Amino acid sequence: MTNRLAGESSPYLRQHRENPVDWHPWGSEAFELAEREDRPVLLSVGYSACHWCHVMAHESFEDPETARLMNENFVNVKVDREERPDVDAIYMNAVQAMTGSGGWPMTVVLTPQGEPFFGGTYFPADDRYGRPSFRRVLSALAGAWRDRRDEVLSSAGEMRTYLNGLGRAGEGAGGLDPNLPRDALEELHRRFDDRYGGFGAAPKFPPHSVLRFLLARPGEHARELAHVTLRRMANGGIFDQIGGGFARYSVDEQWLVPHFEKMLYDNAQLLSRYSEAYRHNADPLYQQVIEATVAWLARELRHPAGGFYSALDADSEGEEGRFYVWDEAEFDAVLGPEAAAAKEWFSVTTEGNFEGRNILTAPDLPIQEVGSVDGSGADSRDDFATRFQIEPDRLDERVEGWKQRLLAAREERERPGLDDKVLTSWNGLAIGGLADAGRVLHRPEYVEHAREAARFVRGELWRDGRLLHAYGGGQARIAGLLEDYAYLGLGLLALYHATFEEEWLLWALELCEVIATHFADDRGAFFSTPDDGEPLIVRPKGVADSAVPSENAAAAELFVQVARLTGRHEPEERALSAVAGLADLVRRHPTGLGATLSVMEFLLHPPREVAVIGDRKEAATQALLRIVQQQPLPYAVVAHADGPEHPLVERLPFLEGRGPIAGRPAAYVCEAGVCRLPVTEPDDLARELVEQAA
Repeated sequence: MTNRLAGESSPYLRQHRENPVDWHPWGSEAFELAEREDRPVLLSVGYSACHWCHVMAHESFEDPETARLMNENFVNVKVDREERPDVDAIYMNAVQAMTGSGGWPMTVVLTPQGEPFFGGTYFPADDRYGRPSFRRVLSALAGAWRDRRDEVLSSAGEMRTYLNGLGRAGEGAGGLDPNLPRDALEELHRRFDDRYGGFGAAPKFPPHSVLRFLLARPGEHARELAHVTLRRMANGGIFDQIGGGFARYSVDEQWLVPHFEKMLYDNAQLLSRYSEAYRHNADPLYQQVIEATVAWLARELRHPAGGFYSALDADSEGEEGRFYVWDEAEFDAVLGPEAAAAKEWFSVTTEGNFEGRNILTAPDLPIQEVGSVDGSGADSRDDFATRFQIEPDRLDERVEGWKQRLLAAREERERPGLDDKVLTSWNGLAIGGLADAGRVLHRPEYVEHAREAARFVRGELWRDGRLLHAYGGGQARIAGLLEDYAYLGLGLLALYHATFEEEWLLWALELCEVIATHFADDRGAFFSTPDDGEPLIVRPKGVADSAVPSENAAAAELFVQVARLTGRHEPEERALSAVAGLADLVRRHPTGLGATLSVMEFLLHPPREVAVIGDRKEAATQALLRIVQQQPLPYAVVAHADGPEHPLVERLPFLEGRGPIAGRPAAYVCEAGVCRLPVTEPDDLARELVEQAA
């Protein structure tokens, strides 16, 4: 017998449709029932790719006795955190305040008015791991609600006051200290893991926003932190060496053992990071990572109409990571006589490196010996090829052949579950990542993937000038959140940079106007929810990065870019107001506010503009545009117009008065209101852009 979740569009909610728990989806109906029956609300939050969410579901939510306790004493509400990041953010803040940590599955108990008075994460079926059993917790909470109501309500009121205080984060706008990026960089150096890359100890998450800040810094000193991290991740188990794509995080400091779920948002951002890194040193490893990741996205997460699904589960065959790992016998059976060389390349051993099986890794030959653990030795690609009688110039071909045979064999296994909802915000990140990759690697098919995703969002999730957040089961739902507008707006600007098709720029400008109307707060940071959205106990603001950039920082960056494209002062003032009050936090905790740090760096840079004027169909114009697309221009805005009469000229003042030179397409490079002489030759433009970035 199914419960109320059977009709939901979220795959995560539908996973619980046959639980004996009387689940409600999030909504007023559940809270009205709680008020009528004088019962607290038990809120359970998770997501479809979450391993421990599945564990708690099997242990507790499928257990009749546990379900009886829940149904008799609580109104039970199940939430997909990806579908309702606003709800998740509010109650995660409460859990972190109560317990000092957070994560998923998240369990929070609320008054019928939505005020939290108890919270935690995973609770086992029996007392273990130093935690009480879930049934013990349920009984204690039911007793507290029945016998100590005044104490419970007092605690809930105090927590509501605390959560309201978080909404004032970032207030107190002012100027920015020009030394702040330097101070933050010093703190990043202090926290950097010199051996394995990344910041801090295990578990390690890809530091998306911090990598972006480092790659945009002038000089090699900061960039080297990013390059070490990117190479270590690319060669580690966190990267799927045969199928492409990154897992969500590494449980160890070496990037070896991943938490095997694969998320759209990680891979979208890493496409941008590896593309930015490739522009600096054209490392073939980065190109291979980009190509494999795009292939994985297109093969496994792409909706037939062009959008991108959310995630692949960590589990299959009832085990975490079973789809991805190998024992030695399986490996030998696939590769036969070539297995000895391949086992050394991928570090496959009899004992394995993960619960008796092997997570495949790749050797970082420029700095460590194949199979080496400590990084010592001076082996090289040629040495490896010679030992296994492979022609050195055919080594890449041989490795690729091993990967294809292993991938084909792996495809015969039971696949991890797919979360097939399409989220506007994460698709915005994917549009940006694919556009960046296609632009840098001259791969028009990658740009086409980005273009088709943008068309999907516009066709399915854009209604009457407003976005919707989620699409699934043929329907779009949930009013768009700040992350939807901000991530999509930035993705569209990246797509414009890759195509110079003005429709994407114009849509980004429109999204910026919606943010200004419905999400802005004159006191500081942007609200995460619209002013006409569903009322929650507080109106949240997201100022810290998680696995995705802070939505406040993303909105602020969109406003800075729009200000410098349009010459309007007000959007830049709004961006400054959104981040200036966070300066002390950024200085102390740059790893948690990398996106805000990048916005501050943008604001501290003088306006930089690059305009190319000429018929886009002409080869000479395309040659200039390719230079603009290839150069690292992290804090510049770029635009193209066919000539002085182009429609964009009215919207972008730095295009005014610009035209071809002696009948030839021309490029204009300006900084802080001072323009260089226009150039018509690609080499001259490249030289000017390098000088400007220095």
